[in-house]
Amino acid sequence: MQIGLGLPIADPAALLDWARRADAGPFSTLGLLDRLVYDNPEPLVALSMLAGATSRVQVQTEVLLTPLRDTALLAKQVATLDRMSGGRLVLGLGVGGRADDHLAAGVDLRTRGRRMDEQLALLRRLWSGEPFGAECGPIGPAPLRPGGPPILFGGFRPAALERVARWGDGFLAAAPAPWCGELFDSVRGYWREHGRDGEPRMVAQVNIALGPQPVVDDARAALGAYYEFTGIAENMLSGLRTTSAEIRSAIRQFADLGADEVMLYCYGADPDQVDRLADMIG
Repeated sequence: MQIGLGLPIADPAALLDWARRADAGPFSTLGLLDRLVYDNPEPLVALSMLAGATSRVQVQTEVLLTPLRDTALLAKQVATLDRMSGGRLVLGLGVGGRADDHLAAGVDLRTRGRRMDEQLALLRRLWSGEPFGAECGPIGPAPLRPGGPPILFGGFRPAALERVARWGDGFLAAAPAPWCGELFDSVRGYWREHGRDGEPRMVAQVNIALGPQPVVDDARAALGAYYEFTGIAENMLSGLRTTSAEIRSAIRQFADLGADEVMLYCYGADPDQVDRLADMIG
């Protein structure tokens, strides 16, 4: 099973150090979250920088809030990063749930699911080289594969889980292991219903902080602030894994559920966590 790293958002400039260390280590993927009305780096821009600073690891949006973006421009941005990274981009996509993000983007929160499905249909067409419309030609560059880069979908509702089978390649589960067995089973069920070959890729996420107490305190503060709007920040904090034994246990749980990859999401800003985690993984 592969192990990736979710990157902290407090200091965008520091992410180059994180990326270079990860690229030299045992990690498969670098992930970065997306928000609009928040103090985080824009993920496609940031991941472009990280792809240029590395040669091996994949770069992954976790998750990109597709309804907030213009679809034609998004198709061009994604294809450009896909080509320039040598096919190392993985798109994790979601609809988002924050009213302020949608307000700032000028899109309707209530219709975000329908908008996303319309966007996905257009993205697939554009990445396959078809024209934008009757009076508008194709939008290049072409991605490395005709249908575009691999797509993972995050979410918990049936519509989000079915979207994996309709449009995607896999599922990104930002939930604790006890919840994920049922989610994984649902995704696999939709996959079979839609007649898809093979199996969907399953990617899990674990929030972690590994280091001395100041590292843990920093991570708890960042995680709590990020999820404050939900009203259940304490639930998220209770799931933070802060020792090697806890992190290894979480990885084993997801392995037992059939996960293909586990993203260790680091909320603390200390880049030495990359080296500690690399030593832990062996």
